[in-house]
Amino acid sequence: MAKVTRDDVARLAGTSTAVVSYVINNGPRPVAPATRERVLAAIKELSYRPDRVAQAMASRRTDLIGLIVPDARQPFFGEMAHAVEQAASERGKMVLVGNSDYIGEREVHYLRAFLGMRVSGLILVSHALNDNAAAEIDAWDARVVLLHERPEAIDDVAVVTDDLGGAQLAVRHLLEHGYDYVACVGGTADTPSVGDPVSDHVEGWRRAMAEAGIPTEGRLFEAPYNRYDAYKVGLDLLSGPDRPPAVFCSTDDQAIGLLRAARELRIDVPGELGVAGFDDIKEAALADPPLTTVASDRSAMARAAVDLVLDDGLRVAGSRRERLKVFPSRLVVRRSCGCE
Repeated sequence: MAKVTRDDVARLAGTSTAVVSYVINNGPRPVAPATRERVLAAIKELSYRPDRVAQAMASRRTDLIGLIVPDARQPFFGEMAHAVEQAASERGKMVLVGNSDYIGEREVHYLRAFLGMRVSGLILVSHALNDNAAAEIDAWDARVVLLHERPEAIDDVAVVTDDLGGAQLAVRHLLEHGYDYVACVGGTADTPSVGDPVSDHVEGWRRAMAEAGIPTEGRLFEAPYNRYDAYKVGLDLLSGPDRPPAVFCSTDDQAIGLLRAARELRIDVPGELGVAGFDDIKEAALADPPLTTVASDRSAMARAAVDLVLDDGLRVAGSRRERLKVFPSRLVVRRSCGCE
């Protein structure tokens, strides 16, 4: 059987091959609904399958979006990657995912690999983008959108949450329960001081405490972002002589680890310890007790990132404010803070 071509589809639909391309690629020019239906009917009747490799060679672009995250095993990044995949699918694109594991060299490896594959764009969740990665992006003149984090080394369009304001909401809420003070579980020593959500969460905690006239000295504790290491930190923190009355954790994963430590130490939450987190991962509602946290619209953020990375006007110069899309945070109240 002879291979069905775009010419065959155009002939059966009574239109040009250019119009067939517009229908298949969903642009760049609009197609009248009746014409679109004829083309789609012809494609179905002839069982036509576009040659994506040939299309990529001709356009020097693929139907792929590259997504680099620190660690998709962490629920927050797994949920974010799924949201990006759904948004990309709505635009007729597929997503390649690379895990940097918080290692700069691995991030550069995926940057080179994805850009070398001529992805349509790159969505980057970077813990601390280094100069090598920034130079790689500049060398390829790549379409890049930063998601969730906005490292100093690169000044591309970013889609983020109001991390600072969200942290203030959580800490103020804990203080409203009457706790004498709120301790904070932040990041690690290598957490970037600028552009990192956890740094903003810590700053939000500091501001909320300052508003209440409560000192923060000696009340900030370092912990990795995952629940397993945070659990170990929690055991030390909660078994010491100066156990805090309440703790704000910079991530829900840390908070879930802290809750496990409290349970092992037979500390009642929220009777003896108030806890709040940040991210509102799905497991937060199933924690014991259910975790009070801060949420943002990850689906809307993912859709905005995909739309921006596929937008022809992405790299047009603009002010920093115009290049930063901030989504609001909202407090999700559950039982871990003391609410019924």
